[in-house]
Amino acid sequence: MNVSKTASSTARLSLAAALVLPAAPAIAAPAADSDIRISEIAYTLETDFIEIAADPGTDVSGWTFGSVTRGGSVYAQENTITAPEDTTVGDSGAVAIDVPITNSVKAGSAADGEYGSSAFIIDENGELVDFQQIGGVIDGKGVTGTKNVYTPAPVVGQEAEPTGATAAGSQSIQLTGDAWTSAAPTPNALPDSSDDGDDGETPEGVTPIADIQGTGDASPIQGKTVTTRGVVTAAYPEGGLNGYYIQTPGTGGAGSDDEKPAASDGIFVYSPDTVADISIDDHVEVTGTVSEHYGQTQISVSASGLKTVDEPAEAVKPVEGAFPAGDEKRESLEGMLVQPSESLTVADNYNTNTYGEVVLATGDGTLPQPTDVHRPGTPEAKAMEAENLDREVVLDDGATVNFLKADKDIPLPYLSKEDPVRVGAQASFTSPVVLGFDHEKWRFQPTTRLTGDNAEAVQPTTFTDTRTEIPEAVGGQVSLASFNVLNYFTTTGDQLSGCQYYDDREGNHITVRGSCDARGAANAESLKRQETKIITAINKLDASVVSLMEIENSAAFGKDRDDALATLVKRLNEAAGTEKWDFVDSPAAVPSDEDVIRTALIYQPAEVAPQNESTILDDQDAFSNAREPLSQAFAPKDGTGEIEKDETFVTISNHFKSKGSGSGPGNEDSGDGQGASNADRVKQAEALVGFAGDQQEATNSDLVYLLGDFNSYTQEDPMQVFYEAGYKDIAAEKTDESTYVYGSRTGSLDHVLALDASDEADGAGTDATAFDSVTGADVWNINSVESLALEYSRFNYNVSDLFAPDQFRASDHDPVVVGLFDPSDEGGDDDAGADAGDNADADGSSDHPGGKNAGKNGGKNGNHWGSRDGDHPGGKNAGKNGHHNGW
Repeated sequence: MNVSKTASSTARLSLAAALVLPAAPAIAAPAADSDIRISEIAYTLETDFIEIAADPGTDVSGWTFGSVTRGGSVYAQENTITAPEDTTVGDSGAVAIDVPITNSVKAGSAADGEYGSSAFIIDENGELVDFQQIGGVIDGKGVTGTKNVYTPAPVVGQEAEPTGATAAGSQSIQLTGDAWTSAAPTPNALPDSSDDGDDGETPEGVTPIADIQGTGDASPIQGKTVTTRGVVTAAYPEGGLNGYYIQTPGTGGAGSDDEKPAASDGIFVYSPDTVADISIDDHVEVTGTVSEHYGQTQISVSASGLKTVDEPAEAVKPVEGAFPAGDEKRESLEGMLVQPSESLTVADNYNTNTYGEVVLATGDGTLPQPTDVHRPGTPEAKAMEAENLDREVVLDDGATVNFLKADKDIPLPYLSKEDPVRVGAQASFTSPVVLGFDHEKWRFQPTTRLTGDNAEAVQPTTFTDTRTEIPEAVGGQVSLASFNVLNYFTTTGDQLSGCQYYDDREGNHITVRGSCDARGAANAESLKRQETKIITAINKLDASVVSLMEIENSAAFGKDRDDALATLVKRLNEAAGTEKWDFVDSPAAVPSDEDVIRTALIYQPAEVAPQNESTILDDQDAFSNAREPLSQAFAPKDGTGEIEKDETFVTISNHFKSKGSGSGPGNEDSGDGQGASNADRVKQAEALVGFAGDQQEATNSDLVYLLGDFNSYTQEDPMQVFYEAGYKDIAAEKTDESTYVYGSRTGSLDHVLALDASDEADGAGTDATAFDSVTGADVWNINSVESLALEYSRFNYNVSDLFAPDQFRASDHDPVVVGLFDPSDEGGDDDAGADAGDNADADGSSDHPGGKNAGKNGGKNGNHWGSRDGDHPGGKNAGKNGHHNGW
């Protein structure tokens, strides 16, 4: 988990102000003869403290309490506190000092010293007394203290001791005996100090699983040794879980989801020593220690702690019905068999490629990006995110394997060429799963490890296939589209020196990782796979004008600026079997300092004709960290090929600064959902509005369209600049679809904006505004909703061959396509102007309807996936109110 930390209280700040670090040698070993040690570390949203255990009356005045990051350094002055005078240990044998635990805690099992912040104490003589790491692997490598301006010298070079424990929500980690566990914070009191010395004693008889689980979010008897009985419902001898679930005999069934949640009747048994000795449906008795592991209650059982119970047990039944949202009701099902009776919606498949996980959502539809629906930072946006967190649940694979690092010869779970798992698809449960909790997420675990090899027998779900072969009909005489070509570089890594690469499972270079200017394919073979997907997609997109993002700026490699663009168009025409496409030449004047990727425009000469020279907005102040907008005016052609200059329209291709980093005022990530560099994107939007006005005046046309990747969701600040300048977001107004999925949230970073001067328009002919001229729109969901594992960049990463020469996952952004100019206004033929190649797909099929006629259905139906709930009316009527409120 990642837990953000902030300064906590005035008391802390006052202590921080008095900080005086003791002088010490560069490296000081922990005090070997000291019985004093850290006994509790709290890092909740409400309170942070480090507690030490020592004899009552021990004076710790002047001692330094602090924490380092996962990187080993103290982040800020406030993260170390010097205990004031007269600070002594009370009668409880413990004293807690408030100190912010630094930046984050990353849960994980790696023993590489990178997991978890670490807490330290230094005595008044400058001796390091204790240094404990949150998480990590016991006896594994811990965080090493790293020198910086705030890190005390005694910590530098010293290695923290991993506790192996992380805290569940609102809890701390506490040292009970020799083991660290998660429990409710007990500052200034040692854990279980009121239990009269019963720690570790086995209660008489058998303790029911429900009593171990309790009705809260953690077991009320952590640290106790218990004996309990249950029926084995799931077992994981392979894949890293190293244990099994047991459930009280006879529990479960349709009536278990009470209005008032009770204690769960299931629990996880962590037992590498015995997991190979049991089978599903065994009736067993286990004896072991209760703890919380990453938020899930478990019993740790040694080789001697397992017994088989001879007496028969009543069968366990899965809990049926709708799977609940929110922690409270889910807690009452933790560790139990469940089989949701209602379909859930796939919300994310990014980690399917890595950890075998699929994120699902209860209720209706996917999990919306809050700033795509509401203004950032508003109560409505916050409420939506809170609802998202309540709705999501991870469909796991019964393993902890990272397929990018291990088990590459085991086929990935859930994914195959025949049965795609797409965001927005419905997941139906065909067999029971166990509800677990790990790494801050509720998880459905299959009853044994799932792989691609055993999917027919083990996979607990089926998924609807929501793919479409071509975009939905948008009508119009001509059409516009945006398309991100995912760092299409014809200058491959092997043509340059110094490149580093991402390699497949056999060590073959696939894509460039860094250390050179190339960003795409590593070699010709990899480029061919990338091109095949892009070309298939663009030819099936079949728009009159296509705005491209993330294409190579060939001038960066000493070539003609349009070299890669020309190659792409050549490949498109080869696949189409005709000279279907051309590209907009770079203008004579280009910015002196450009990125290695750029924007571009391609078009179909049979349908439109460029008017005048293209123009690039050369504004180094606004676009020093982004790709400069490219403008080109076009005029449509009628059925005879005649150019209709009175309908000349302006297109501007865009790619704003990303959200991932930022510098300067207003560019820090403020936490309102807009990410970093928001101020720069606002500046870029303002510059673009001015540039678009210049192009509008130069062409004497109000038909202005802004296309591309604005790296801004629909309701964010940069988009407001456009709305205030009179632009409308066409896809937001006329569809309920989105172009991007990130962090399990669905929204649109890609937009086609149309100038709307409605008060001056009469809705016909050349008087119609750019928005009035729109005949339809579609977001063709071929990229963002597909698994990353299908991308050319993941070729041969796993033994499963998931690459296909089709349009699916050609990029990570979905194209937006828009129809313009109703031909019926002129009495024209909808199919006029389509060249001979329009009747063939890139794959040679002959059923593509070619011209952008309004009657085109292309095999699509009224259940287009974009509705997220299967009832989308297909025709994207212009009366849609716009900003995804229908979700």
